[in-house]
Amino acid sequence: MKIHEYQGKELLQKFGVTVPRGIPAFTVDEAVKAAEQLGGSVWVVKAQIHAGGRGKGGGVKLARSIDEVRMLANEILGMQLVTHQTGPEGQKVRRLLVEEGADIQKEYYVGIVTDRATQRVCVMASSEGGMEIEEVAEKTPEKILKVFVDPTRGLTDEEAVGLARGIGVPEASADRAAAEFKKLYQVYWDTDASLAEINPLILEGNGNIKALDAKFNFDPNALFRHPDIVAYRDLDEEDPAEIEASKYDLAYIQLEGNIGCLVNGAGLAMATMDSIKLFGGEPANFLDVGGGATAEKVTEAFKIMLANKDVKAILVNIFGGIMRCDVIAEGVIAACRAVDLDVPLVVRMKGTNEQKGKQMLAESGLPIISADTMAEAATAVVAAAQ
Repeated sequence: MKIHEYQGKELLQKFGVTVPRGIPAFTVDEAVKAAEQLGGSVWVVKAQIHAGGRGKGGGVKLARSIDEVRMLANEILGMQLVTHQTGPEGQKVRRLLVEEGADIQKEYYVGIVTDRATQRVCVMASSEGGMEIEEVAEKTPEKILKVFVDPTRGLTDEEAVGLARGIGVPEASADRAAAEFKKLYQVYWDTDASLAEINPLILEGNGNIKALDAKFNFDPNALFRHPDIVAYRDLDEEDPAEIEASKYDLAYIQLEGNIGCLVNGAGLAMATMDSIKLFGGEPANFLDVGGGATAEKVTEAFKIMLANKDVKAILVNIFGGIMRCDVIAEGVIAACRAVDLDVPLVVRMKGTNEQKGKQMLAESGLPIISADTMAEAATAVVAAAQ
């Protein structure tokens, strides 16, 4: 789950991280009122979407008068903002953040992720703030410093100060930067985040360190512990099909291909998508119905897949371990009749009650293409889609 920048800064503030004063706005009038409330002579008007690269796309502008705030808010609100993370279709801007100006002397980067190789939290920092960290990693990886944190100790003073000095924070501000790093680590840890990123983290003329941006992703498996974070969810920023799938506890991600996939188990789903690619096709989605799928769940899965008008064929690939093949067969038959299926359907079943499931499909009278192996199934569905 992702949240907006202004929501991320609210979280940072709760943990004592220094951020600029800012007020979210949903209308042009609210943006003007926010600037007047903040006072001063310079404001930043920022588009709020779940994507990076907003500045390059024209979604972050500087205003030097209230009239300019009004003009920029009117220009940005409602625009279809295209960045390297939104794809060519862009994302409609429905929210703004109006923020006080900052005295930027130097920009840094700091980010935190879980590193699965070391099974520790990795805190990264760089002197190249304001740039895409992927670009820095590719062209000048030596400018990214990393600390792998022992979870029993947390980020230590020594580690935090070492990062600050390592990225060139002036000695007079190194302790302040280290303190911000430690607070950010605590936010990450206490909120079950999967990503916490400040880009840029700035040095001001008075020596203060301040978070000028905030990006957070959260582990969806831990959200039951954080109703306050769930309340930040913005459904306008999510794919409607994925929202619908979440209502039925389906793991669904829409892709750009034309072959729908319905599979039980995340690993098998990935292998199924790989097989489709191997035989020249393009998967239209990732869809894991899980080990406890019911006929209703399978029917809803079919409806969600078929709502994508690009889908030209569907592959159902089931391993009957926890899930019995006859139960899936019952769900497939019910789904086909409920949605009046009008695209080719290939079904492969292996495991518990396999023969019974296959018999049910064969006797259903539905035009289902059966397959015994992954290769057969992938070949058949790619041919059907073409």
